[in-house]
Amino acid sequence: MDYNNLKSEVEQKTAQTLEVLQNEFAGLRTGRASVHLLDGIRAIVYGAEMPLNQVATVSAPDTQTLSVTVWDIANAPIVEKAIRDSGLGLNPMTAGGVIRLNLPPLTEERRRELTKVAGKYAEEAKISIRNIRQDAMNKIKRAVTDKEISEDDQHKYEEDLQKVFDGRCSEVDTMEKQKQSDIMSV
Repeated sequence: MDYNNLKSEVEQKTAQTLEVLQNEFAGLRTGRASVHLLDGIRAIVYGAEMPLNQVATVSAPDTQTLSVTVWDIANAPIVEKAIRDSGLGLNPMTAGGVIRLNLPPLTEERRRELTKVAGKYAEEAKISIRNIRQDAMNKIKRAVTDKEISEDDQHKYEEDLQKVFDGRCSEVDTMEKQKQSDIMSV
């Protein structure tokens, strides 16, 4: 068993988990308009389902408005329907190839719901990290069973990896607290 490969694999997988969490957080609405709010929306254009950023440019001209400029004006009604059907509660207004989205201010109740969603996303990330940890620890135990490494090495590797996992979990907590404070700030 090559411990350095195992450790780099663990670091890579946990970093990917944090990246996924960051993308999920970007899609959560805070008190101001964010171009990432529409990242998860896909429209069926030219016979294929495509992400919004591949058929239009999304910008935030001010804190309460998003502007979606569709590159091919013929696709504007399709993009508008995709936004309306996205479940984000947005009501698009189209003028030519430009779709405007006015974001209503968040109510206190909606903010609390969004903080719960952020917490759920963070918990899913922690579960993913725990699964990666379990897999890595099992590989180390298997190496001891197969007499590839000693028990002393096992303890040393497990402690070293645990530091990586603890660090990643604290990053998740920090990201969650930051997102919740963003959501709750008026």
